[in-house]
Amino acid sequence: MSNWNFLEAERSGRVLTVRFDSGAGVNSLNNALMRELTALAHELQDDSELSCVILTGRADSFCAGMDLRDPELAALREKTVAEKRSLLKLGPAMCAAWEAIEAVTVVAIEGVCIGGGMALAVACDWRVAARDASLYVPELKLGMNMSWQSVPRFVNLVGPARTKQLLLLAEHTPAATALDWGLVDYLVEPGQALARAGELAKQVAAMPPVPLRMAKRAINASANALNDATSFMDADQFLLAHGMEDAVEGAKAFFEQREPEFKGD
Repeated sequence: MSNWNFLEAERSGRVLTVRFDSGAGVNSLNNALMRELTALAHELQDDSELSCVILTGRADSFCAGMDLRDPELAALREKTVAEKRSLLKLGPAMCAAWEAIEAVTVVAIEGVCIGGGMALAVACDWRVAARDASLYVPELKLGMNMSWQSVPRFVNLVGPARTKQLLLLAEHTPAATALDWGLVDYLVEPGQALARAGELAKQVAAMPPVPLRMAKRAINASANALNDATSFMDADQFLLAHGMEDAVEGAKAFFEQREPEFKGD
């Protein structure tokens, strides 16, 4: 397995536990980390010995979403449209790579799971969350749309009305509410998400590995048949929204810790 700057991987039999840490205060996603997560997922797609992959962030924060201070993202406005479209492939490619892993994927969530962290989490099979965890999709408050082809994944899990509550209201969703909606699958006491994920992984690893993979693929094929057809343009929608003054105002308000004043341009 490759050497990583932001990832740690520990294997026990048919189970692999992956921890990621961007080094940022709230474990936000930068482009370099996303490239590593994507590369690892591609490696795991070819690993026929695995039955389960556990993905987790830090003990205090799963992921606070995209790092708005990432120099690559900050330089986006200065690039050509072709360069912007290429750079914006990173997020959806990462999520698609994790969704394509044949082994069962379990996400262990402590602390916050925000924006891009949510997109990554719903690309996996199961989500275990601590009771004090908070899930949040703030993109609209930042003047942007939720992309990374995550919208149909949210709809598959919680239905259209709940997805509208999650995305359009852009409010923090307590873990208990997320469990009730079906956005997370298991709720545990704080600090126990990784342990519960490990218990699930042991159950999965005890199953016959080939039928397990075939069953997961059949379920995903049924649930996700139209996902790409309904979301293939969301990166271009993000590019349009990102170039508007409302996106500038949204980011400015975020850093100034105030409510944004959107004007529709």
